[in-house]
Amino acid sequence: MAHFVNLIEQYGLIVVFANVFLEQIGLPIPAYPALLITGALVSQGRYSAATLLAIAVVAALLADLFWYVSGRMYGRRVMTRLCKISLSPDSCVRQTESVYVRLGPPALLFCKFIPGFASVSSALAGTVGTKSITFMIFDSLGAAIWAGSAIYLGSLFSTAIDDLLDVLVQMGKWGSILIALALTAFIATKWVQRHRFIKNLRMARISVDELKTMLNEGQRPAIIDVRPTHLQADGRIPGAITMTIDTVDTVDFDAPVESDVILYCACPNEASAAQVAKMLMRRGYHRVRPLSGGIDAWISAGHQTEF
Repeated sequence: MAHFVNLIEQYGLIVVFANVFLEQIGLPIPAYPALLITGALVSQGRYSAATLLAIAVVAALLADLFWYVSGRMYGRRVMTRLCKISLSPDSCVRQTESVYVRLGPPALLFCKFIPGFASVSSALAGTVGTKSITFMIFDSLGAAIWAGSAIYLGSLFSTAIDDLLDVLVQMGKWGSILIALALTAFIATKWVQRHRFIKNLRMARISVDELKTMLNEGQRPAIIDVRPTHLQADGRIPGAITMTIDTVDTVDFDAPVESDVILYCACPNEASAAQVAKMLMRRGYHRVRPLSGGIDAWISAGHQTEF
């Protein structure tokens, strides 16, 4: 533990840069504690608050630019991949899309306070074509607000933080073990939440080819697009109606309960479609299936869409 504290004291700026960069790139390594500790050291005159803030902002911006450029180059596939490897539930794509489309680039001002949203929002900014200069301005301001709050709180409560560090140093290896256990518990909690989320959405899927065959044979299943209308720029499957998680109880849906109901979205593991499917099943619909791969798989297969 003493080695860890000495590392912060001697190489604080390097540690902060690496910690912030790794967290913003997507690893489950919280950077806020390191910012709090170095913020406490600022009050002791060991660091310049401006320099510390600049280091944190540059680290965050570099990581976010990686995801922004990836979003510009590869589009939604990047966000899909992000949520597949993330410890956050897959709903992060849908929630981030909703916030970003509603607020635009200003959403970047606070996304870093929401675990798992920073990298997704950066990729989304690139995907929807946010201008690079606009992205850099708002992302830098958001990083400054996020890092600045930690540095300020660390400086404000420097005495309490110093006392805590002294206790951990006195505990020696047990202090290190305590920190390691806390980090392990954080990661394990996130993993359990994700595992439960995915397990809750397990149900039979229908493939794009199966749905196309049904339509070619003259069958007319009820097709539901669970994306909000402002996220349907790539079109809908012909005949689909819009029904989001928030509008399930208000949309006029009077299909017979024995009919086939196909739902699709544009999110990893068909998360939103499966959630709406569960809600419809509670209303008596039992032949309900999400479309495997969602609208992206439908379009990739070369099938027609409508607007």
